Amino acid sequence: MKNPASSLIRSILGVLAGAGLLFGVATTSLADGHESEANGHTVLITGANRGLGLEFARQYAADGWTVIGTARRPAGAEELAALDVEVMQLDVTDRESIAALAAALDGRAIDMLINNAGIFPRVSEIDNIDADAYLQTLTVNTLGPVLVTQAVMPNLRAGELKQVINITSGLASIERNSGGFYGYRESKAALNMFTSTLAAELGEDGFICLALHPGWVRTDMGGANANLSPEESVSGMSSVIDGLTAEHNGRYFGYDGSEVAW
Repeated sequence: MKNPASSLIRSILGVLAGAGLLFGVATTSLADGHESEANGHTVLITGANRGLGLEFARQYAADGWTVIGTARRPAGAEELAALDVEVMQLDVTDRESIAALAAALDGRAIDMLINNAGIFPRVSEIDNIDADAYLQTLTVNTLGPVLVTQAVMPNLRAGELKQVINITSGLASIERNSGGFYGYRESKAALNMFTSTLAAELGEDGFICLALHPGWVRTDMGGANANLSPEESVSGMSSVIDGLTAEHNGRYFGYDGSEVAW
């Protein structure tokens, strides 16, 4: 079972995190998360050397999970290496790197994959779109999670929980689109579609695939003016994940459990 003190702190932070969410979420709400059997489970987190990925690694390690955190340059991932986690090399834009990760994980069961690695270019006008930068955004934010998920699918099939968590954004919501953020919006909207498609294929096999919006978070990507700390955002997202059931497969939720409009 989870550490009681850690679970209490997570619950308190989850309540505090509900005070605000950038870019809006829709009306329906996911039920309060239950406590999962954490010990003995393994989570693979991409982009775990900083920001949300690092906080995911920190919180899941504290809860007794076996955590595998990836970084493009493991030698520079000092904060991640200081945790009780395994650090593996992964560049989600490099197919050889993805294949090497899959080979290193051969035969190991993975209960949950968190596709967190991403980039956030800020392009506000169509005249400023650069084709190479746009393609890079799609490669990192959309194709990367697709190929990583494909590569570790044997590991996920062997896992007990069979969860694929794709970290998306409220900016991916077509219904709530207010303009700007070219490339990023499209890359995350495509990631949402991948999530839905994967869920449709694998739901009967017991998989739960979720698009999860972290809110506006004070990270390198979110900036200093964001209204959430990484601790608050990840605590909220982890509570959502704890409460997942088969009926949530293929859905799009915010860190506070509210369902986001597609």
